[in-house]
Amino acid sequence: MSTIRVDVVSAEASIFSGDAKFVALPGEAGELGILPGHIPLITRIKPGAVRIEKADGGEEFVFVAGGILEVQPNHITVLSDTAIRGKDLDEAKALDARKVAEEALKNAKSDIDLAKATSELAVMAAQIAALRKFRQKR
Repeated sequence: MSTIRVDVVSAEASIFSGDAKFVALPGEAGELGILPGHIPLITRIKPGAVRIEKADGGEEFVFVAGGILEVQPNHITVLSDTAIRGKDLDEAKALDARKVAEEALKNAKSDIDLAKATSELAVMAAQIAALRKFRQKR
């Protein structure tokens, strides 16, 4: 069985490194599915869940708050400012952060404030969705 090397890296740490049979993640234009031998690709990714079907048959979920994806025939690299393992996601914390972002959106006084609050709200919504997807798989 063919595998592909996968590295998911945040600004703070290496979140996942290992061999996989398949990787799915949220591309800008829709969901991307990557198998070993995929053609080279560089693209931006949206906030959401990275699902990694590991070579040993297990699955790994990682939430990313957007970033860059690089695919080579034998290697996938996901670079994100923020990446959190599925098992480390905290729903209460994410819901609180979403409430803060919603409040900031209501109180935005400038276009910059509005853009920042909108972006934060989108990231929190994606994190909550990723958490729920992770829990369904368990």
